[in-house]
Amino acid sequence: MVLEENECDSVFEIQITEEHVETHYGNVHCIMTGTLKANLPVILTFHDVGLNHKSSFETLFNHEDMREIIRHLPVCHVEAPGQHEGAKTLHHDYAYPSMDQLSEALPAVLKHFGLSRVIGLGVGAGAYILAKFALNHPDMVDGLVLININPSAEGLMDSVASKITGWTHTLPDTVITHLFGKDEIETNHDLIATYRHSITTTMNQSNVTQFLHSYSKRNALEVERPVPGGNITARTLKCSTLLVVGDNSPAVEAVVDCNSKLDPTKTTLLKMADCGGLPQVDQPAKVIEALKYFIQGMGYLSSASMTRLRSRTASSSSITSFDGSRSRAHTNELQCVRTHSHSTEEKRGRSHTDVSMECNSSSNQISSKST
Repeated sequence: MVLEENECDSVFEIQITEEHVETHYGNVHCIMTGTLKANLPVILTFHDVGLNHKSSFETLFNHEDMREIIRHLPVCHVEAPGQHEGAKTLHHDYAYPSMDQLSEALPAVLKHFGLSRVIGLGVGAGAYILAKFALNHPDMVDGLVLININPSAEGLMDSVASKITGWTHTLPDTVITHLFGKDEIETNHDLIATYRHSITTTMNQSNVTQFLHSYSKRNALEVERPVPGGNITARTLKCSTLLVVGDNSPAVEAVVDCNSKLDPTKTTLLKMADCGGLPQVDQPAKVIEALKYFIQGMGYLSSASMTRLRSRTASSSSITSFDGSRSRAHTNELQCVRTHSHSTEEKRGRSHTDVSMECNSSSNQISSKST
């Protein structure tokens, strides 16, 4: 794959390696793009139920604003067993791994490709898996971007509702209602038709069903917000974390709940206005903008290396509107309002700036650095 960098009038080629990596819990399909660079992490992605790396992230990574990021940071897409395009039906004797087991398959992926540190980018079930991985292997994860994460186990009523839905809905219908909110399903017919077609024609239905069942049986993440003067051993994510959700997503309440359970000094909540169930598909440029500030906040990409994006986005001291293409009376805004330095010890000796982003609306305020 060859991409053009207009501002430098140069052409750069991204190396792509596609492999099935053997783990204790089955083979996982991986696509590695780019070349490893010393002292830089790799973006590690994981998809949601009913999706694969293409349907989850192709719109995002093919966007022109993403070129500058992927020119510097390699990307490793991971697909759960049997979830890649053209996958054969898993053997009937194969016990599909749990969410915990899928998270424990990731160290084998990192070892296979020689990766030492990653920035995780996950959606739905993939976000849960990456969060679990970060909890158990904090030394391997420098940051997390979690879209539509649900940190809770499926409750009894949810379980009953899922069984009833399974009796009355086809698998594509079940996946669609998991991915998209009611309003989006009723109004955005082209998008829903595209994803229904993808689920029906490119995914192995039997394998998707097993992945869906595994996700529905997940355990709670069991994270606890650290309280000053309280339990200093509270189990929580140690890395910088960006939570992302569209305000029309069925996952809004779950993501807000997750934010309330994480360390407020390390967690940012971005609730995107006029945005549906898949922000990275609905508003990729705005997700990339947030991702840029997030990566820079960890000290990996200097502002000088982000020429293309800097010309397209506001400075870190300004307010950038995150309202979508559809008009709406009140909009949310991404505010880059505060910077501060972290200790040398906390960020492995890198001197950097952390950009705080707050999501506001006219009716309420969700602070990414709330107490």
